[in-house]
Formats: sequence, structure tokens, C-alpha cells
Amino acid sequence: MAERYPRVASLKSVDALRARLGELGVELPSDGEVLAAPTSPLASAVRVGAMRGADALSPNRFAIQPMEGWDADEDGRPSALTTRRWQQFGRSGAGLIWGGEAAAVCREGRANPNQLLMVDATATAVGGLRAALLEAAREAGQPAPIVGLQLTHSGRWARSGSNPSGRGAKGQPAPRIAFRHALLDRRVGIASDEAILDDREVDELIVAFARAARLACDEGFDFVDLKHCHGYLLHEFLSARSRSGRFGGPSLAARTQLTFALIDAVRAAAPGLGIGVRLSVFDRLPHRPDGRNADGRLGPGIPEDVALPYHGGFGVDPADPSRSDFAESLEFVRQLVARGVRLINVTAGSPYYVPHIQRPALFPPSDGYAPPEDPLIGVARLLAAARTFKEAEPEAIIVSTGWTYLQEFLPHVAQACVRDGWCDLIGLGRMVLSYPDLPADLLSGRPLQRKRICRTFSDCTTAPRNGLVSGCYPLDPFYRSRAEHAQLEILKRSV
Repeated sequence: MAERYPRVASLKSVDALRARLGELGVELPSDGEVLAAPTSPLASAVRVGAMRGADALSPNRFAIQPMEGWDADEDGRPSALTTRRWQQFGRSGAGLIWGGEAAAVCREGRANPNQLLMVDATATAVGGLRAALLEAAREAGQPAPIVGLQLTHSGRWARSGSNPSGRGAKGQPAPRIAFRHALLDRRVGIASDEAILDDREVDELIVAFARAARLACDEGFDFVDLKHCHGYLLHEFLSARSRSGRFGGPSLAARTQLTFALIDAVRAAAPGLGIGVRLSVFDRLPHRPDGRNADGRLGPGIPEDVALPYHGGFGVDPADPSRSDFAESLEFVRQLVARGVRLINVTAGSPYYVPHIQRPALFPPSDGYAPPEDPLIGVARLLAAARTFKEAEPEAIIVSTGWTYLQEFLPHVAQACVRDGWCDLIGLGRMVLSYPDLPADLLSGRPLQRKRICRTFSDCTTAPRNGLVSGCYPLDPFYRSRAEHAQLEILKRSV
């Protein structure tokens, strides 16, 4: 039960946080006093690499993480809700916008029927999001941020849209995979090799990514992220040890051939456009809830049974999948940096099968499980991973992940981590749905608005997983006043 772990909000001081971390046996630096600009380490500028023919400079150390959107039109164009969210990002004061949200490079690559799509017919509308974001930043008196677009194919987790793909009814799983995975195949209903992309289809996908990057460049985006995380297609290829052909096999060189072909194709299609990679640097066995408690709540997550060694993950010890093994992840990042891709966003796992390591939270979404550990352990694991990659590859610009669960103490730990060189940028995800101007408040020396701090209730996940638009229903008055809020409350009670 979640009540086994004290809520972060119950820790009344930085000393209390330090004491709790000590009880858990994990390390996180923290500062007692949070500084404002210009003396705060969080207010210092950082060069993030060559973009559009210039050496791009983030004016501060905050980044907005890409989050999967569920409110675009069925044709892949942004809706008014999508535009509002990007405007909020613009007002945030963050110096770098890592994609705003994921945009699929082809219709069958969308993770839901209302995800953004970056193709010829939608490019101008998607580019309008960047323009709206920058205008909102200007109106709020914030510096113009660096703005990228995350490009993705959802692979195993793709869902059918309005197109006549023949792969299931609208919104139903329509997976395309790199290789067969016994545990995950069951979760999306894969029973044959038909779902595997062949090499010809992969070649077509390279063209689709390059075309989407060209469109992003034409629309003024500073960089694109080639999404290699959270169980989506490019991440899955990194584990495709059992795949035959040009894009898989036992060696890391075989399994990264697709990545480097994509980089070459993007550079040929859009010279000068920056490239970043958001990477799940470690993984775990897929987890499931250990039944339900007497009160009906989801039990804690436990790993699925599997024969060892386990070769279905990237950055995981095959002999002991409860442990990370960074050897291949580090080598992959070294090769990216050597090829001029310095902007690396460090994350882990997948929200579909190990959400507790990907986004630590006290309260699970409707299709998840109760945390099997104090979420502070998950935070420390993610931040330590960012530190490992920054120390191993100092030329990389590391965006770190996992900050929201720290809540009131986020500024204290973020300031210390940047000062001590654990990472270059603090990546904020769910927190900016409830409190988008947190960076602006911190940098200006204003106190945090406690009523807007995300408490990781996971409604922003439960809602879209059940067909509702994603937003912060508990804390954002805009979403709290919508009809979906009442629907969500009924849904949660029924679950």
C-alpha cells in the first residue's frame, strides 16, 4: 500500500528530507537555501550545441520534458487544448523545450488516435505550436527558449487511429515491433511474427523520420529528438538481439545501426538542424500488480517470471534483471557524442511495464500498480544515472529526469545537482502540467505556490488511458472545470 511510505509533503524541512534519504540508504545532494537569479546555478546559461548554424545557448538550466499528448485532432493537427499547453510551456521560463510532446512520423506510429503527427499535411499546424509558445514567452517577459520537436514511432505501443490500416478498431492496439518478446507480446496481443517490421519497412521508416525532420526544420524548430526511450520502437531496437537482418543481432553495433542511419538521413534532409536523443539508459523486467489489497487497491508491483539470462532489455543485467548494467548504454552515448549528437536526455524504462522506475509516484494510474519501493529511491536512481553519464561523457549535455516527486524539495536538490555537475539541465514533466511557471517563480526568487505542486496522483495518465484528454485534473482549475473531471472521478471509483 502507498501508505507504507511517508508522503514528501509530510517532510517539513530539507533536514527531514535528508534524514529520510539516509533511512533509505540513497544519496542526493541538497541545498538549504535556494538562490534566485543571477546567483543561482539554475540561472546560469549553458551551451547545448550547434543548431541551425549557431551555437545554441539555453538561458537557464530548466528544460520542459516531452509528454505524450492525447488531445490533437484525429488528423494529427494540434487542437486548442494542445496549443494552450504549449503556451503554458512558453510562459514557464524554462530555457529549453525538449519537444513539447511526441509527434509521430507516420500515422500508424501514433500511440493514440489523438497524438500529434508530423507529416506534410500537418506540418504548418504543428509549427504553429512553436510560434504560439514563443509568443507566450515574449508576452510573459521570459527569454526565448530553445525549442525542439520529439519525433517518434510508437512501435509495440502503437494504437490505431482513423486511418483504414486494417490493424484493429480505432484506439485499439496496432503494434509494430522490432522483435518478439514473450512477456510484452502478451500485453498487446501479439501472437505471430506478422507484427515484426521487416528491413524494407525499416528503410521506409528512416525516410519518414528524415522527412519529419525536414518539416520541423522548415517550421523553425531548433532541433529534433530521435526518441529512444520508454519502450517505443527505436528504444526496442536497442534490445533486438534475436532479430535477423541489418538492424538487429547480438552485437551493439548491429542494434544501433538504425540509429546512425537515422542520424545520417536527418542530417542529409535538414543540414544544420540540431539532433538530440532521449534515451532509456536502463530497464527492468516488466512488472505487474501483486493482486489487490483488502480495500480493493492495487497491490505493489512485482516482476514477471522469466527464465534467465534475460536478453529482452537494454541497460539491464541479463543475469540479474533487478540491476542496471550501463556498459552498452554508455558505449552508445559515447558513439552519439563522437558523431556530434551531444544533447542527451537520460530517462529509464517504460510507463507501460515499469512505471515506478520511469516516473516515481506514490499513487498509481488505473492500469498500474502500487509502488514497490519508496518513490524517493526511484528519484535517486534516475538522478544518479544522469550523474553517471555526465561523468563518463563530459562533452554530452545531460538533461536529467525524475524530478516531480521531490515536490517542495525539487529546487533544493536541483540547485545542488547542477552546482555539483550531476547534470546540465533539470527536466520537468508532470510538474509543469499543474505548475507550468515553477521555473519562472524559482528564478525570480518568488516562493513556491504549494497548492500548484504536483503530488503525483497520476490522473494525467489515468484519464487518457481511459479515453479522456490528458491534463492536471486535481490542480489545474481549467481541467477541474471540464466535464471530463466528473467522468474521471466516476471512473476512478469504479476501478
